[in-house]
Amino acid sequence: MKKVLIIGATGSIGNAVRQMFLKRTDAQLTLFSRRANRLKIDASREEAISGNVTDNEILSSAIKEQDFVFVALSGDMKAFAEHIVKVMDQEQVQRLVFITTMGIYQEIPSWLGESPEPYSNGILRSFREAADAIEQSDLNYTIIRPGWYTNGPVNYEITQKGEPFGGHDVSRDSIADYVVKLSQEDTLDNKASVGINEA
Repeated sequence: MKKVLIIGATGSIGNAVRQMFLKRTDAQLTLFSRRANRLKIDASREEAISGNVTDNEILSSAIKEQDFVFVALSGDMKAFAEHIVKVMDQEQVQRLVFITTMGIYQEIPSWLGESPEPYSNGILRSFREAADAIEQSDLNYTIIRPGWYTNGPVNYEITQKGEPFGGHDVSRDSIADYVVKLSQEDTLDNKASVGINEA
């Protein structure tokens, strides 16, 4: 039985991932968010921790002894990634799955839209810097670069770093399905940065 930490559990992606884990696995979940105390949890399978990821002490208590750490946040992504990498190293937890966004490698093809230089773009820069921090770590990471979120069914394709991004949209449940697969298939997309879009 795996122990899974969901950082950003009250967000739309965090919630979709939580529900998919509850439905399809027997994993024990730790739900981490600034407002985790508002969550209604299944005490037999879940615990909730309220806190900020920039607080290393509370982050350490959440990451300790986890098998799989999933992160879906918004804000200062570079700072969040740096704190998470540091604390995972300290706690000797290796497996990290981290949501960024499409476009951080200028991988958006012309038919799909603009592909601005990420370090000069106010939206993309923090996501790219977060990915850089994770890629430079010694963690076993998978960076996920999703398209725009929808509420559609599970239906997706994966593109690898260096390949053109495949499409504009992706459903939250598709992302959740892929995250659960990553937790179950130990060799799937290790040390990889993948795009995910509607197939």
